[in-house]
Amino acid sequence: MSFLLSPKVLPVLLLVASNVFMTLAWYGHLKFKTAPLYVAVFASWMIAFVEYWLAVPANRIGHSVYSAAELKTMQEVITLVVFAVFSVLYLKEAITWNHLAGFALIAGGAALIFKG
Repeated sequence: MSFLLSPKVLPVLLLVASNVFMTLAWYGHLKFKTAPLYVAVFASWMIAFVEYWLAVPANRIGHSVYSAAELKTMQEVITLVVFAVFSVLYLKEAITWNHLAGFALIAGGAALIFKG
């Protein structure tokens, strides 16, 4: 079996991809403030549909080697990293020291989950 397709690696890759879609669905519309709300909601829902097709298999495959708590923790850390990159590159918003400190505390909590 290829390394990238292994149950330890594939879920991580799928969660990264799903989080890109999730972040775009939840926050992408912020650059289109003149679009009617129903358009933003519908567009977000369509993008989130793709996200589910990545996240659900990631969790199903990953649960063969990770606990549910580990999968959720992994997803949250990935979400923060993807969001930080999205926020800077797409929304043109700065990440400040307090954001980084908060993210570091969450990463510390994630390390405790995986310490096992």
